[in-house]
Amino acid sequence: QVQLAESGGGLVQAGDSLRLSCAASGRTFSSTIMGWFRRAPGKEREFVAAIDWSSGRIEYVDSVKGRFTISRDNAKNTVYLQMNSLKAEDTAVYYCAARFRYALARSPVEYDYWGQGTQVTVSS
Repeated sequence: QVQLAESGGGLVQAGDSLRLSCAASGRTFSSTIMGWFRRAPGKEREFVAAIDWSSGRIEYVDSVKGRFTISRDNAKNTVYLQMNSLKAEDTAVYYCAARFRYALARSPVEYDYWGQGTQVTVSS
C-alpha cells in the first residue's frame, strides 16, 4: 500500500516562502512520477508541478514558473515543493500525488495515489 504524507503548510504573508514535503512509502519509487496539485476554495484541483523520479525531468504550471521549485531526495523517498514569492492566489490545499507509469502528466486522473493535503494560506 502506497502512502503519501504532506507537511509544511501554514499561514504566511505575500512575498514569503514555504517548503512543502511529501514523504512516500510502501513501494519502490524509482520509476514514479510525483506531482503536486492544489485546490483553491470553489475551484477544481489544479496541476502545479511534477517530477520524474528517475530522470529528474520537471514540468510546472505557468503561474508558478520562476517561483516554485520541485525536487526529490531519493534517499529519503521525499519530494519537495519550494514556494517563493507567494501570492494570495496561491492559497489552496496542496496535495502530493504519485503516478506509477512512465511520462509526466498534468491531469489528476492520471495519478494513482494521493496524500491528505496540507493547507497553504497567503495573506495579502
